[in-house]
Amino acid sequence: MRDLHLLVVGMGCRRCVRDVTARLRDVPGVERVVADASTNRVQLAGSMSRADVLAALAGADFVVRLGAEPPA
Repeated sequence: MRDLHLLVVGMGCRRCVRDVTARLRDVPGVERVVADASTNRVQLAGSMSRADVLAALAGADFVVRLGAEPPA
């Protein structure tokens, strides 16, 4: 299992968090999704591919950046 960190610009409310997590839960290989609206960060765990993750969020009103590590 690996972790994938995303910065999802525009995910600033609970509705946005629900939308993002619902899209990402359906990605093959995703075992866990943790989204935080206050930091715009999402952490995924599982065997998912980056391409599938980006495809799941395509067409949404968010700007997604891969590899955005959580603040130290």
